[in-house]
Amino acid sequence: MAKKKFYAVANGRKPGIYTSWPEAEAQVKGYGGAKYKGFVSRGEAETWMKNPPTQPRKKKMVKKTVNTQPYVMTDDCIEIYTDGGAINNPGPGGYGVVIVADGTMRELSGGYCHTTNNRMELMACIKGIEALIPEKRKVVLFSDSRYVVNGITKGWAKSWRKRSWIKSDGKPAVNPDLWEILLDLTEGLNISFRWLKGHAGHPLNERCDQLAVHSARGDNLVEDTGYSG
Repeated sequence: MAKKKFYAVANGRKPGIYTSWPEAEAQVKGYGGAKYKGFVSRGEAETWMKNPPTQPRKKKMVKKTVNTQPYVMTDDCIEIYTDGGAINNPGPGGYGVVIVADGTMRELSGGYCHTTNNRMELMACIKGIEALIPEKRKVVLFSDSRYVVNGITKGWAKSWRKRSWIKSDGKPAVNPDLWEILLDLTEGLNISFRWLKGHAGHPLNERCDQLAVHSARGDNLVEDTGYSG
């Protein structure tokens, strides 16, 4: 059987014809309503691109979602997907990050010998944003941690910092060292945080989980100097 060498992307981040699957995959992976197909020749791909088949319209199901406003990816937008966790919590931990920008995907990961789930969720966000600074384009960060997303979007972390890292109930805020770094990094950055349900089949969230777990089980774990548990 002839090997497919041309990939036509009719609906994706950057529609066009690509000569390798990794390039084409970056345009369609995690993109809602992606439409693409592989061909043996460029001529076939170009013909298909001129009139790609339409998919039958599916009946919409109304269900509750965390974000009521839909998110639409644009060419000048950067996406960061993050995940983190610790084995036995606390225990060996790791973080995973996937950055989607300019039609390419970049992965980051790291592991620590003794830490917590929440610290690794925060660390994933920190490492992802640090990899982009300086950056003037809009950035959307997806995390499956409500702790992280609510801490930013609801202003909890900023309130804790104003009270010298004391919560409204009078108890000390946890992980102030990482929250401080994250707040500083987001200052002046055009960034929004969005919650993404974990282990629900989203390919980039699943990839972040794989990176985090692999890092936590690695051999070259470093010390999480900010964790005192």
